[in-house]
Amino acid sequence: MKTKKSLLRFILMITVILVLVNIASDSYFFRLDFTADKRYTLSDATLDILKSMKQPVTVKAYFSEDLPPDIAKVKRDFKELLIEYANRSKGKIVYEFINPNAKEELENQAMQAGVHPVMINVRDKDQMKQQKAYLGALLQMGDKTDAIPFMQPGAAMEYALSSSIKKLSVSDKPVVGLLQGHGEPALQAMQQVYAALSVLYTVEPVTLSDTAPIPDHIRTLAIIDPKDSIPGSHLQLLEQFYAKGKNIFIAYSHLTADFSTASGSTRNTGIEQWLASKGIRLEDQFIVDADCGAITVQQQQGGYMFNTQMQFPYFPKISKFEDHPVTKGIEQVILQFPCPVRYTGDSSMQFVSILKSGQKTGTQPAPAYFNIQKQWAEADFPLPGLTIGAAITGKQGSNRSKMVIISTGNFATNGEGQQAMQLPPDHVNLMVNAIDWLSDDTGLIDLRTKGVTSRPLNATEDSAKTFYKFLNFLLPILVIVIYGFVRSQRRRMQRIRRMEESYV
Repeated sequence: MKTKKSLLRFILMITVILVLVNIASDSYFFRLDFTADKRYTLSDATLDILKSMKQPVTVKAYFSEDLPPDIAKVKRDFKELLIEYANRSKGKIVYEFINPNAKEELENQAMQAGVHPVMINVRDKDQMKQQKAYLGALLQMGDKTDAIPFMQPGAAMEYALSSSIKKLSVSDKPVVGLLQGHGEPALQAMQQVYAALSVLYTVEPVTLSDTAPIPDHIRTLAIIDPKDSIPGSHLQLLEQFYAKGKNIFIAYSHLTADFSTASGSTRNTGIEQWLASKGIRLEDQFIVDADCGAITVQQQQGGYMFNTQMQFPYFPKISKFEDHPVTKGIEQVILQFPCPVRYTGDSSMQFVSILKSGQKTGTQPAPAYFNIQKQWAEADFPLPGLTIGAAITGKQGSNRSKMVIISTGNFATNGEGQQAMQLPPDHVNLMVNAIDWLSDDTGLIDLRTKGVTSRPLNATEDSAKTFYKFLNFLLPILVIVIYGFVRSQRRRMQRIRRMEESYV
């Protein structure tokens, strides 16, 4: 009887504790985050944005119901994020979830808000069918609105939400200039970069004039792959801009290729000499890497022509990055025809390598002939870790300036018309991260890549893959068997004790 009362008292105490914890959870939000990149912990940048909010923000989340588990997780994660935002903002974030599939009126409302449906595959009664799904939100602050059209599974959800709130609350965006007039790509040829930059910046083209300096309202100037010579007077304007404490991003292909002749050569626009005056040298050598991208080659067999994908060491594949804000969170980029970047200046400038080739790399002097049939050997890759991109900081007179230089220029360009292509997200992130580091002091740069796109196992051997596969399958079964055996043994020992004469 005493044992029964103790059990009831224990159950009552646990119930009271759970009720009190539940009541406290309405006022205090607490969550443990054991992920490596702390993806479930709000960043300092987000907390600063929430603290500085002067007006409430209403979030209308348009999410469909009855989605497949992997997509339904997006809704669950977004809701948990909104709960934390609401708590941390002390009620200034107000949200509601709407199912646009429920009524045609709600569906029209979602599309008018800028949230458009996507078609997903779902299984219904052992059949695959397509279903219209909504995964977006509309944010409103006063009379200003901003839409998140589609929340991509695995995307940087906190960045999308925080940058949208920042976009609504900021009145004057910093201006990023895009140099034009020397064969650089136009804004229309950089659609993905332009869309990403437009969230926090005003992006405008800048055409230099011999009689006028670069406008002072431009915080950072982006120079993307000029192909024509830059006059000395324009380089002087660039020098004056940099000396004022302004920032410059340069993505420039010092080496060019002509696939019709299978040859590559150097280019000289004048930017090389300007960089050399800063102690930054672009080498007349192609970087080749054993870990590389591929090109499509036409081959003839019999009377037929067919396309073949072939590894091309002149396209280094970079998957390991230096610890720097520009490359934080980026997982892989493939760069075409980069050259080594070398610093020859003094210690007054800080030169940091942010992009390096892999462990098996080498160089080929320019001009070069691209032999597609070449059988590459270990001896061709004796130089690991060649610098492809760098961040430079230092004083220019009494002002402090920053620069990012990447020795290839087309990685963030979509192209125009029928030649336009979709870029990998990390190619866009690399340039936008660099602009953020140069221009932005909000800290949102850390959030842009706060999403998981690829987490492959380090072990790539077939034997290791087989081991992990069977471990994943057999371990749960083994745990259950061990638990059953231990439980059976305990009950057996209890029966033996009860059969003893001394048992009462």
